[in-house]
Amino acid sequence: MSVMERIQAEVESHPIVLFMKGTAQFPMCGFSSRAVQALKAAGASQLHTVNVLEDPEIRANLPRYSNWPTFPQLFIHGELIGGCDITLELFESGELARMISETQRQ
Repeated sequence: MSVMERIQAEVESHPIVLFMKGTAQFPMCGFSSRAVQALKAAGASQLHTVNVLEDPEIRANLPRYSNWPTFPQLFIHGELIGGCDITLELFESGELARMISETQRQ
């Protein structure tokens, strides 16, 4: 399986996927930590994380897959939502909680 297929499989296999530096329990950068905090506060109980520091192929190819240059990268229902700033903006507006609520009803 190619790295692009592996990324696609991660995105399609889980309703909420965060490609991040570190893990939800031990984030390795402030942006990843803030994204996890916002997701948890918005009610994401089905959060699946992928540690890009553990897989150099995913770290190198995810920006090409998503056309998004930075980490973390949040996908909901297979769609790129964005990085930390967008995740925080969606959280502050209440939109992230709505998106997560819809995800967990399915």
